Amino acid sequence: MPDPTDRRILRQLLADPAAANATLAERAGVTAASLWRRMERMREAGVLRGVQARIDWRAMGWAVEVSLRFTLDKTNPRAFDEFVAALRQVPEVIEIQSFLGSVDWRASVIARDMAHWQQVYRDRILTLPHIAELDALMLVATIKDSEDLAL
Repeated sequence: MPDPTDRRILRQLLADPAAANATLAERAGVTAASLWRRMERMREAGVLRGVQARIDWRAMGWAVEVSLRFTLDKTNPRAFDEFVAALRQVPEVIEIQSFLGSVDWRASVIARDMAHWQQVYRDRILTLPHIAELDALMLVATIKDSEDLAL
């Protein structure tokens, strides 16, 4: 479990993931060597899984984002495996999650515009195997997009 110093480091890393280690160390109130050791320990413990680039798809011209919720026909024992294998082949799918409960899978799909979305939906989504129910939710606005917790 991260201690208060580790939490300060994590807060600084979340605030500015591109900052140099020396800058992070200064902001967290530790030496650069201490920062490196603590970050290595957190990587080994699985607390830090890497630094990722976050792409703003809308800024790149992908104006439509849809969250799809799938419930599968579970009469086929291979339904989950076959469904997710096919879903992974859809290039516009940027996220896939599995759930327990009434919804089995959720996928985030992006499209350049509504015409492109309709094409993806008709040609790629509706042809996926083993779908019993499908619910589509179109993103209107993102109010909060953060992985920050009270560290």
